[in-house]
This record gives sequence, C-alpha cells and structure tokens, in this order.
Amino acid sequence: MPAASSPVNRRSEYARMTREAILDTARSLFTAQGYYATKVEQIAEAARVAPATVYAVGGGKSGLLRTLIETSVNSADNARLLADIEAATDPGHLIRLVVSATRTRFGEWSTLMRQVVAAAPQEPAVREAMEIAHEGLRGGLRVTADRLSALGALRDGLDAAEAADILWLYLCNAAYFVRGDDLGWPLDRSEAWLNVVLPRELLGGEPAR
Repeated sequence: MPAASSPVNRRSEYARMTREAILDTARSLFTAQGYYATKVEQIAEAARVAPATVYAVGGGKSGLLRTLIETSVNSADNARLLADIEAATDPGHLIRLVVSATRTRFGEWSTLMRQVVAAAPQEPAVREAMEIAHEGLRGGLRVTADRLSALGALRDGLDAAEAADILWLYLCNAAYFVRGDDLGWPLDRSEAWLNVVLPRELLGGEPAR
C-alpha cells in the first residue's frame, strides 16, 4: 500500500498546479483578447482562484507576462537545444537545427508576442518582458555563431559577432512577422528559404541537398 503524501507535499503540489493554471489562463486570455483588454479578475475567474492569488503568483498582468516569457526562455526544451547546438559537428545540420527551432518557437508564441509588441511602447514592464524574450533568442544565436566559428565553418572575413547579427536579422520575431504578414509566407516556405539563404550568408557555400 503506497504511503500517503505529507500535508507539506500536498500543499506544494497544489501551489504548483495553481501557478500553472494561472499562467496558462493568462496566456490564453492575453492571446485571445489582448493584453490591455484582459483584467486580473478575468484571469482569476477563469483559473478558479481569488484575484489575490493571481497577484501572489505574478504580481499582476505585467508580472504574469514576464513569468510566462522567463519560463519559456529557461525551459528544459531550450536547455536541450543549447546542448545540441554546442555538440553539433556539421555546420549545415546546425543551421537547419536552429532554423527549425526558431520556426517552432515562433509558431507557438507569435500570437502572444504580437500583444507584447503592441503593448511594449506604452508599458515599461511589458517592454522589459519583450527584452527578456529577445535576449534569450540572442543568447542562443550567439552560441550558434560561436559554434560555427569553432568548427571553422564561417566564410572568410566573417567573425562570430557578425554571424550572430546575421542570424538575428533572419531569425528574430520581427523577421518572421515580415515574411508572414507582409509577404504572406507560411512557415514552411519561410523555413525552406532560410535553409537556402543562411548557409550562403554564413558559410559561403551552397546548402546541402
């Protein structure tokens, strides 16, 4: 017969589940109706908690948004991706790996990031959350550029810092928004195009077929 969990463990598990419910609800409401239109009371009602609990978890809307982004940046998935980047030995595979990862993350987060971009100019706390997201991506792209440099794969005259800038130019959220919104490209087309252009920009050769 399994041992009964202690009251402390049950409280800890309840707190974890409550936090996840609040964050999931906040993300859904921010995405569906916009950051400004969402009220703490609505988050509390949908998550079935008191408004005070929402404030305790995130400190209000801006705190919840920041927590959502920080949780994503520091996720186990991102840690595994960084490990894969640092272990990569084939430059072409490394570029395809990073392109695929940014395409996937953009697909998951683009709707919420639209709200962040819209609210950032008026609200410093939202702008800080956006900067956390940007710095997380920049960090991963710097690791990628450093790895390409360590492999001796960068084209002549290109150093790791410049390579990181090129990666940012093509893989940041704004670039995906331009390709998707302004050009009407689906993500499949964007990914295929990036896998042709980035090897040429960074490696100076033709992409592997």
